[in-house]
Amino acid sequence: MTGNMEVADILVVAGYFIVVLAIGFLAMCKPSRNTVKGYFLAGRSMNWAAVGASLFVSNIGSEHFIGLAGSGAASGLGVAAWELNALLLLQLSGWIFAPVYIYSGVFTMPEYLSKRFGGRRLKVYFAVLSLILYPLTKISVDLYAGALFIRESLGWNLYLSIILLIALTALLTVTGGLVAVIYTDVLQAALMVTGAVCLMCISFYKVGGIGGMMTKYMQAAPNITAILLSSPNLTYSESCHHYLNPKPDALKILRGPKDPDLPWPGFLLGQTPASIWYWCTDQVVMQRILAAKNIAHAKGSTVMAGFLKILPMFVIVIPGMISRIYFADELVCISPEHCMEVCGSTSGCTNVAYPRLVMAMMPVGLRGLMMAVMIAALMNS
Repeated sequence: MTGNMEVADILVVAGYFIVVLAIGFLAMCKPSRNTVKGYFLAGRSMNWAAVGASLFVSNIGSEHFIGLAGSGAASGLGVAAWELNALLLLQLSGWIFAPVYIYSGVFTMPEYLSKRFGGRRLKVYFAVLSLILYPLTKISVDLYAGALFIRESLGWNLYLSIILLIALTALLTVTGGLVAVIYTDVLQAALMVTGAVCLMCISFYKVGGIGGMMTKYMQAAPNITAILLSSPNLTYSESCHHYLNPKPDALKILRGPKDPDLPWPGFLLGQTPASIWYWCTDQVVMQRILAAKNIAHAKGSTVMAGFLKILPMFVIVIPGMISRIYFADELVCISPEHCMEVCGSTSGCTNVAYPRLVMAMMPVGLRGLMMAVMIAALMNS
């Protein structure tokens, strides 16, 4: 499965890089780039469509393609609740929080805290805290997920992939400012949706539609006997027994209050406040909304992004479930040693569900498109 990209796929990826870099260098020519507002908020000149696309792809990183699909393969539709919840919270951001930030004339969230409460200590504390937490909680996960996809498709070293992606993203972002970021976001949003929808359609066709997916997923368990016969050095571990068969409620989005993975009280009462922080006060999200021409465009951008957030359930989570149907013997390990042999990790192999499906289902050329989609998701984050 590893390193089977064709020349046509490599050319598609190379073409993507050329277009993205061209957009970044064109953005350097924008006169407003030489001002703080022009560099940091794109001159507050962006329309709702550009900002909405940027909001969507800045949130949907490579960790979504790896994590959501992996969770779909492991436990079904439940993880889609996170994405559908964001649809509502985006409106809270656009209609309640964004007008306050825009009227206050701030550029960053730490700056708003300083204006709201006075002094410098709170502003500096929040800025430093953000700079520490981003690499530890989000950027590191994005980099690992993107590099994992590259390793699955090209066979490159994990750390080499990470270094190259960081360098290219820095070149684009630092030279072009937010104008370059949002312009490339629009391209990347179109690319991401097109590629993911293509994979979804091909997968649905081959598995027999939604009905076929539901029926076959509930039967997608690894063939323990065949695995042990093919690798006599492996042993079956009881600790993996809980994950061998799909859960009875795998096709439900909201699970019961005692569900070990995603109980609905924990989801609604625990995850929602954390998501309010992300969608309504996070610098990555709000910086894009603050780049809108006016409040009407800011509100329109959150409506558009909200509609786009319906897509991940269909184009990421469900393909992950379909991947389990075809690769149950590889994604559902029977022991830590089996996991290590299949994907190089003792903790499980569902993280490779999406890359495996791409390499197996997509024809030559479209695999390169999906590779570009993953790189786009990573660069955007």
